[in-house]
Amino acid sequence: MEKKELMYEGKAKKVFKTEDPEILIVSYKDDATAFNGLKKGSISGKGVINNRMSNMLMAKLEKDGIPTHLVEELNDRETAVKKVTIMPLEVIIRNISAGSFAKRYGVEEGIVFEEPTIEFSYKNDDLGDPLLNDYHAVALKLCTWEEIDIVKKYAFKVNDFLKKIWKECGVTLVDFKIEFGKLTDGTIVLADEISPDTCRLWDSETNEKLDKDRFRRDMGGVEEAYEEVMKRLSEKA
Repeated sequence: MEKKELMYEGKAKKVFKTEDPEILIVSYKDDATAFNGLKKGSISGKGVINNRMSNMLMAKLEKDGIPTHLVEELNDRETAVKKVTIMPLEVIIRNISAGSFAKRYGVEEGIVFEEPTIEFSYKNDDLGDPLLNDYHAVALKLCTWEEIDIVKKYAFKVNDFLKKIWKECGVTLVDFKIEFGKLTDGTIVLADEISPDTCRLWDSETNEKLDKDRFRRDMGGVEEAYEEVMKRLSEKA
């Protein structure tokens, strides 16, 4: 499969066209951003880890009945994916209070919820990705009620699956953000990535942060944390 012209470049990835109009190539970068792009930096080797980890998890999710955009991993940083129209909704599942949830509601980090929560944000950098509810999403014609129901069903199923996988690795899945896209026939599939960029991951015994919060909060040891979660996942694969 051959890379053609650059179609899009985001904060963490480049997307290229291929000879097949229905297949794209995603190339993962080491660039890191936080707080809607206000903080910028680089995490050495992040692109390789996020590419491999996303592909590994999405392949497992496919087998578990969740359709994804994955076609095949091409090399350390590049993956062939199905062309999708990304739904302008960021879907956030939370199992434990942390990050913006703790700040927004004035609670401490680390409160384990009896049931996972779900929230949506409008994928719009200019507006700062504001939170919205189901009714807002439908009113803005971002999706239909039927699509919202499909997305919710998939998101909670992804959560159950990822919690189990990470628990086997000695890691607690605190929360995560996922995105969905639509194929040309309208089928909804899991897209984007699943990585320490998009998941909060804490060591199960020490609660040490093993994710992008180390970059956001200038904690140091960012590369080591990403390498550690990849190592644990690979050992259990």
